[in-house]
Amino acid sequence: MNTPTSAHSIDRVLAVYTDGACSGNPGPGGWAWAVAPAGDPRGSGGERRTTNQRMELVAAIEAIRTMGPVARAETKRLVIVSDSTYVVNCFKDRWWVRWKANGWRNAKKEPVANADLWRDLIALYEAHPEAERPDFQWVKGHSGDPMNDLVDQLAVAESQK
Repeated sequence: MNTPTSAHSIDRVLAVYTDGACSGNPGPGGWAWAVAPAGDPRGSGGERRTTNQRMELVAAIEAIRTMGPVARAETKRLVIVSDSTYVVNCFKDRWWVRWKANGWRNAKKEPVANADLWRDLIALYEAHPEAERPDFQWVKGHSGDPMNDLVDQLAVAESQK
């Protein structure tokens, strides 16, 4: 199992795996999150017509919304572990800072895709004091990571409801 890394000791990390799924793009979709290492607590849901990227974003939003206060109360660093480079790279490369400065336009001067969800996610991220903001870590999807496999199964199940 890939273990989230951080400058903090491992017992001071709350790792939450997230995933989104979509049958068709757009189509029925699902999202899920689960806390490592046992998969509980967890959350999931879905939408009738959406995209995979939107479900990846909703999974991260719901994970931070639910587990951010828990991490704070336990003085742990919240680490969101995702197989979505779309989500992880936004924070790793700080795309969101440029998007906000450019009026929610990307480098091509086009409107940022899924800006409604990005605004929600970034607001949750910024609600944490800077030193306590969630970290984002990438995990390769479908690579045998038990937690990634779990959230994938949960998200797919939601997309099929």
